[in-house]
Amino acid sequence: MGSMYNILNQKELNILKKKEPQRFQYLTEGGFYLNLKGLPLKPIDGIETERISHLSRIVRALAFSAINSAKSGHPGGSSSKVEQVLTLVLTGIMAFDPMDPKNPGRDRVVWSAGHCTPLFFAVLALIYESLRRQGHSINPVRKGFSNGVDKEKIGAVFPECLIRFRHCDGPTGHVESHFAFADASTGCSGHGFSASLGLALLQKSCGLPSRVFVIAGDAETEEGMSYEARNIINTLGINNIIISLDYNRFGIDGPVSEVISSPYINHWFGPGFNIIETDGHNILELAYAYYKADKGFDNGKATVVICHTIKGKCYGKLEDTCDSHGTPLLHAEYVEVMRKLGFDIPGIEGEAIKDIEVVLSSLKDEDVNYVVERLEMGKKKIKPENELEETMKKALSGRPLQDFKQIKRPQTLPPELVFPQGEKVATRKATEAFFKWLMGKTAFFYLGAGDLMKSILTGEGEKVYGIITKDNPLGRGIRFGIAEQNMAMLSTALTQDVLPGGFQAMSVFASYGVFTSIMSNPIRMALINNAVNPKMKGFFVMMAAHDGPETGEDGPTHQGLFWMSLFNAYPGIKVYKPLDANETIEMLFYAMEKGEPIALSVMRPQTLVFKRGNGIPEAREAINGAYVFKPFRENGKRKIILVICGGQTMANVLEILPELEEREGLDVKIVAVTSPELYEELKEKDPQKAQAILSDEERQYVITLHNGWPGFLYPFILPPDYPKKALGIKEFLKSGPPVEVYQAAGFDPKGIKEKILKAIQ
Repeated sequence: MGSMYNILNQKELNILKKKEPQRFQYLTEGGFYLNLKGLPLKPIDGIETERISHLSRIVRALAFSAINSAKSGHPGGSSSKVEQVLTLVLTGIMAFDPMDPKNPGRDRVVWSAGHCTPLFFAVLALIYESLRRQGHSINPVRKGFSNGVDKEKIGAVFPECLIRFRHCDGPTGHVESHFAFADASTGCSGHGFSASLGLALLQKSCGLPSRVFVIAGDAETEEGMSYEARNIINTLGINNIIISLDYNRFGIDGPVSEVISSPYINHWFGPGFNIIETDGHNILELAYAYYKADKGFDNGKATVVICHTIKGKCYGKLEDTCDSHGTPLLHAEYVEVMRKLGFDIPGIEGEAIKDIEVVLSSLKDEDVNYVVERLEMGKKKIKPENELEETMKKALSGRPLQDFKQIKRPQTLPPELVFPQGEKVATRKATEAFFKWLMGKTAFFYLGAGDLMKSILTGEGEKVYGIITKDNPLGRGIRFGIAEQNMAMLSTALTQDVLPGGFQAMSVFASYGVFTSIMSNPIRMALINNAVNPKMKGFFVMMAAHDGPETGEDGPTHQGLFWMSLFNAYPGIKVYKPLDANETIEMLFYAMEKGEPIALSVMRPQTLVFKRGNGIPEAREAINGAYVFKPFRENGKRKIILVICGGQTMANVLEILPELEEREGLDVKIVAVTSPELYEELKEKDPQKAQAILSDEERQYVITLHNGWPGFLYPFILPPDYPKKALGIKEFLKSGPPVEVYQAAGFDPKGIKEKILKAIQ
């Protein structure tokens, strides 16, 4: 045995360090590292550094003009990224055709720094002004003409558009994906990495060669979701991502170092990225970095180019300050900045177009020719769609090449999707069966859970093609870990792209209902993207498992009572709460048919599969959002209508129904609710059917029962009756078996009876 050490003693610690230095060394295991800053580099054919510097000056001036015109915008990050974005575009490494910017063979672009729209639109203005001057068939004003291309259709922006920057009829405040050169709607810090991961995963898992280029900022890496994305990018082997990261050292409120005190590079090296460091204003260094990132390092890892820059470069007194982030200069200061840039603008308030004309006067024919020539290089990199479709077919050989839009409900459901009436089956068992069935019907379905696969039961579907890994890139199951934000943004983004052949993927991502609030902002961003870019509207299912008090033993930390209040309010998504397993199957088929995203509630405990017939409609009626489960007897007794949401709640009511009707002398009608929003739709498209379910005259008799937030059923009740007759759960509950927790909430049969009788007093 060797010498014994007391390593609490500094002297002995120093002896040990001298004797066995390896004990004090940590071998890092990240990707490839290359520092280009200050390195003498040979010129690259085609990269005219002086010309690109000149074009950068023009782009910077256009961006400043747009900000001054709007008296609003983000000059800091826009100005620090000018050389990065222009160099990236002009290297020709990106497969991109500005006249067909949504070609399925293009490389995708995500502006993770989505606030940098002054730069985004200034670059588009340079591109389309150059194409216009070369006589390409584009018209900046008229729409729908025959000899030319509609600028709205292709998402083009021209210099004169910049005077309406941040106005309702002009270029937007944050990046939206209907514009050219953008494939995600962004602006919330940190979301772009996850969106780009979704797009890159889709391409790679379909055997396609497209890459995703990300324009990012340093402060957004503070966002927890960005860590979740950085961690899983290389874990899944998603090496078709190239990130150009603007390291200008400032957020909005101050230096990034106030929040990230460890060496910044560690936050990329730790997750395994290849890293190239450059001077972000040195065009030759940037070109080398992008060309090397394009070629890769033969190690199967994604690459980040960390560009050291000056925030608010050339923006007067705000240069190199956090205040440049979103603070426009005073008009006189703007005029001075523009003149220092070399543009002798008139600088008349309210006449920004004259400033832009001065800037454009320095765009010479040789500049235009250079821009168009370099854009042609990118255009040539796009492979024909039919060739890409064949590539995809070969990669996905043996899988059905159809997407969710082509899958219809069979007239006779397969036996695995039909559950015995009168038995008890958890609705999570229905989704388990459905997702396994669906996975076998389409090559474009992705499924995963937030480290809850064994509880939510997504595993059977994931097994069909396996989990996506470095060794199984064509899998369809995704292991997200405990990363609900990244899970939601990744999963929604991959549905918002169109593959060769017109195919679109659908996704299901699942967590406990109580945790879905963590996903609310990514889902909100996805819904916005659907709204502003309907041509690429995505369909996805956010599964909220163990809804209501069902996760009883875990206590209030896991009881999903109030989650639906968030998603109930968002436009473009509906909350579906089927009562039993058969309704779950019918509602999933209906959601696919509609192609509208849903938040789907499923339960853990065994829940009664209701017997249909004898007045109880078939499970398919659930797609109306509400249906008559039991009509009035019309026996002359006092009428009440119980509007019920939740399978266990319905089962508990049925248990006390004879007592209510016989002992309490009531005539009870029961309306089952599966989605208040679907019922609102029914009232618009088929008011007669909606009235037959619940007429306006009958609303006076309504008492609502929901095993969660009572407001979910407010649409069924008259406003004066909200407090008294909207029965639900308004407080956090206790830990215990579900039966006990329902009892504690007063939603067991006895408690429900007491609540109903109190409500009708």
